[in-house]
Amino acid sequence: MKIRRLGFHAGLAILVLLALVAVFGPMLLPQDPFTQSLGQRLAQPFWHDRTLAAHPLGTDQLGRDYLARIVYGARISLAIGVAVVLVSGFIGITLGLIAGYAGGVADAIISFIINTRISMPIVLAALAIVSVTGNSLTMVILVLGLLLWDHFAVVARSAAMQLRRADYVTAARALGCSHLHILFREILPNIRGPLLVIATVEMAHAILVEAALSFLGLGVPAPFPSWGLMLSEAKSFMFFSPWLIALPGAALLLLVLGINLVGDGLRTRKEH
Repeated sequence: MKIRRLGFHAGLAILVLLALVAVFGPMLLPQDPFTQSLGQRLAQPFWHDRTLAAHPLGTDQLGRDYLARIVYGARISLAIGVAVVLVSGFIGITLGLIAGYAGGVADAIISFIINTRISMPIVLAALAIVSVTGNSLTMVILVLGLLLWDHFAVVARSAAMQLRRADYVTAARALGCSHLHILFREILPNIRGPLLVIATVEMAHAILVEAALSFLGLGVPAPFPSWGLMLSEAKSFMFFSPWLIALPGAALLLLVLGINLVGDGLRTRKEH
């Protein structure tokens, strides 16, 4: 129990630190993540070349400051994770509440939609959609939001089925409250715990899928410094400049680890 609590606090500290870096880092760094300088391309980081103070983490193949790009990439990853969770959470929670509360035909139709979505592989579906519609930051958020709502729906449906006959729901119905009031003011607040856990899982999932799409060239377009795109651009130099892959890979690992630790801590608190 103490280890899980420690993990929760460690994950929360990681998320707070990365959020502060994402919000305030680009304002404090002197270098611009988009400025190219071919004369300083593939400059080594400070642990190899202590004389290049202007670029402490070196530069990429186009001479862009790597520290600035990693910091700016944190902003992109967090923005995508939060935005996707908002979109997918709204869709999944709404459908799940309606299915669990109404039952009958509505539940059968929504359950069929949920099963259809679950049968679709996320990455392949996202690749197919983005290849047709074009890749942009907004499109990536919309596509992932439309593909990652099923877990929200399953949890909301199951909880609504259990709570629709609860005493406080029956009392609200007897007082003449509308169905929307019962769904979103009576049932939803009582299932926010498991939904928060699902939100952390889907946030980490969205960040990883976006990184995979960007690595394949169909995610956030260049020159935006998505960590997945940075990994893709660096794969040709991995044997000669391994930090080009190690640094964005470590940043991605740290962010996903922090989110999962927070989610595991929330799940543990809910169980106890």
